Amino acid sequence: MSTTRYKQAKESSLNIRISQQEKATIVRAAKIKQMSLSDFIISNACEVAKQIIAEETNVVMPPEQWQAFCQALDSPPKRIPALAKLLNSESVFNE
Repeated sequence: MSTTRYKQAKESSLNIRISQQEKATIVRAAKIKQMSLSDFIISNACEVAKQIIAEETNVVMPPEQWQAFCQALDSPPKRIPALAKLLNSESVFNE
């Protein structure tokens, strides 16, 4: 099955060093997918990169925890006298 990607102007290069065995494995997989070696590497590296970024930026929790989280966000803030005093006092940087 061939994967056709939108062809963009290639303005940057990436050079990597890998073992012969790693290269042979990647070449074989690219042939199975009927993709060029470059397209195969770029496609799969970008997909994994997107997954890693999503894991770091998306919050996933069970419904009960989500409800508690939303309630905490919607509830009025706690009054902390020491924090109020700190925020209303003169800054040490104004001296």
